[in-house]
Amino acid sequence: MLIKVSTVVLACSLLLSGCQSSPDVKTAAADPLPSWNDGPAKKAIIDFVGQVTAKGSNFVPLEDRIATFDNDGTLWVEQPIYTEAIFTEARIQQMAADHPDWKKKQPFAAVLNHDELALATSGEKGAAELLAATHTGMTDERFDGIVTSWMLNAKHPRFQRPFTQCIYQPMVELLRYLQANGFTNYIVSGGEQEFMRPWTDKTYGIPREHVIGTQLKTEFVNSGEAAVLMRLPQLDSMNDGPGKPVNIGRFIGKRPIAAFGNSDGDQQMLEYTTAGNGLRFGALVHHTDAVREYAYDRASKVGTLDKALDEAGEKHWTVIDIKSDWKTIFPGQ
Repeated sequence: MLIKVSTVVLACSLLLSGCQSSPDVKTAAADPLPSWNDGPAKKAIIDFVGQVTAKGSNFVPLEDRIATFDNDGTLWVEQPIYTEAIFTEARIQQMAADHPDWKKKQPFAAVLNHDELALATSGEKGAAELLAATHTGMTDERFDGIVTSWMLNAKHPRFQRPFTQCIYQPMVELLRYLQANGFTNYIVSGGEQEFMRPWTDKTYGIPREHVIGTQLKTEFVNSGEAAVLMRLPQLDSMNDGPGKPVNIGRFIGKRPIAAFGNSDGDQQMLEYTTAGNGLRFGALVHHTDAVREYAYDRASKVGTLDKALDEAGEKHWTVIDIKSDWKTIFPGQ
């Protein structure tokens, strides 16, 4: 089936750098999470890290200290539409000169004319066509270069700052805090895997091999002059909802002991993580600050947080309330 990822990345939408610290050395900072307000969420995180790293009944060996993070809405902004959707729309505009037929062909005409109603009418099929046209038919290295170039100049429509500066400073601090305490962090996101890999290391300190996303099929091609991987317009693995724990098992091979998300698409990842033996930690970032960022949950078409929010109370997951738990949102504020 052709690219169901469009549902997550496009259908609803188009209408930190730190080095790995020595694993045995805990952070020496007086406050390991300075951009967090003192409260139950910050305390729960610090208490959990303290228990799994100290000798005792809850101690977890270094090799099992695995934490997984969703990206959109958990590590960086996902409103008013997913960043990858903005990238896709920009690519259509850029490529249009070479495709004059797009002016009268849907869903491309809808993008070129900023016709949200026509775009919504095209549904999953139309979104998949857009994704295929902009993300495939090239080598993985070529696509890497396109994403890297776009990221250098693109800015968020509201905040007018590069998307790699629309990351959440409190979550970057959390990544570094976990690294300093021997954790290996992974991104497990619904976004297309190769869209994220070019920039996660410099932005979050998470190397590309620790990025798990929705995967498109690739094909090995050896022309005699070059041996490359070609990106195909077909879905290989959908990394959303129940697909997240499946891909965690496939690529990591171990159940995480901590998982962080923000939407119903992360629900199964948190369920899988917190169902394991020993002390576990699950957390949801709840967007509650319309002044500094955005406020949304159950009714939002992007980053819907409904069933997972209900389950958080039942499973004792930590709910991170942006308005009350974070002193600042983005770096440099």
